[in-house]
Amino acid sequence: MPGDFEGKTSFGMSVFNLGNAIMGSGILGLAYAMANTGVVLFLTLLTVVAVLSSYSIHLLLKSSGIVGIRAYEQLGYRAFGTPGKMAAGIAITLQNIGAMSSYLYIVKYEFPLVIQAFLKVDKPAGEWYLNGNYLVIIVSIAVILPLALMKQLGYLGYTSGFSLSCMVFFLISVCLLTLGIQVVVLLLVSYLLTAYTIPILAFAFVCHPEVLPIYTELRNPTKKKMQHVANISIAVMYSMYFLAALFGYLTFYGEVEPELLHTYSRIDPYDTLILCVRVAVLTAVTLTVPIVLFPVRRAIQQMMFPNKTFNWPRHIAIAIILLTFINLLVIFAPNILGIFGIIGATSAPCLIFIFPAVFYIRIVPKEEEPLRSVPKILVLIGVYFQM
Repeated sequence: MPGDFEGKTSFGMSVFNLGNAIMGSGILGLAYAMANTGVVLFLTLLTVVAVLSSYSIHLLLKSSGIVGIRAYEQLGYRAFGTPGKMAAGIAITLQNIGAMSSYLYIVKYEFPLVIQAFLKVDKPAGEWYLNGNYLVIIVSIAVILPLALMKQLGYLGYTSGFSLSCMVFFLISVCLLTLGIQVVVLLLVSYLLTAYTIPILAFAFVCHPEVLPIYTELRNPTKKKMQHVANISIAVMYSMYFLAALFGYLTFYGEVEPELLHTYSRIDPYDTLILCVRVAVLTAVTLTVPIVLFPVRRAIQQMMFPNKTFNWPRHIAIAIILLTFINLLVIFAPNILGIFGIIGATSAPCLIFIFPAVFYIRIVPKEEEPLRSVPKILVLIGVYFQM
């Protein structure tokens, strides 16, 4: 319960943590989404998803405030009993395992290329340090696991800030590379493969499983203060997403690949700026994995050990099992777009739009807001269009 824990995380650190939860490898697929929809339609969809994400956080916070619960799975339990808790827990687990897999897939693919470029190795001869599978395991053990073993999410505020700084460097570099390569006539609308765009955008704005844990650890928490945290995080990520997609698209147009870094490597794999961008993205996605792991571990504990207090052996064991499973999964991931599309099309809409809305309808008393009130009618309409 909230009263059992006194939050100590500052407003700024909370923004960093939530921003880092939003900002991940999704940014690398947005230029490809823009290439398939055109700038105008992409901007419209991006705006709609960002606004809906912010509003659904408002619904989560209001539901949480009414029942005094700050765990996504427990809201599901309060709304629909055990089936609701299990549905929320499974959606969080699938979504965040998909997210962590996409992050580690980037490490697997990009890290060997970065080392190869730094060492000027044109034709690898099977060296172990150029094997992506080994490098993923090393990064998981040396960097991700120690951070994932932290007791509280708030402790990761500094690494989240550094991760976001790396992504800002990525954005600035994409803009500079675009201006240095070509800027030609802007195509406004293209409808090729538009079906990929909404899942990719939905995946890019998923942060809802992290909202309530961050709210719990926020210093002097109020719903209004946490909503400000969410609004600032979403607004900053919205701007960065659009700029990264726009400049990535302007550089390559229809030739942009599903993963933007692959496209830039065609220019000059040994270019210093491109190498620095790759290192920055690798750092950012690596430091995002522990943030995303926390809600999965909490979901598993809520489903399997609902009445147990904090226990270090269990805390550590779940983290190790999750990272081991994800490392094995990464080996078989076909490409990053497949992860975005499959996970974004299933669990992401549930976590962003559907669950917060139905929890709100079930939890908010009819005395406070009747089913025919304007807010609940709007929520019902939104749920209808999402189903």
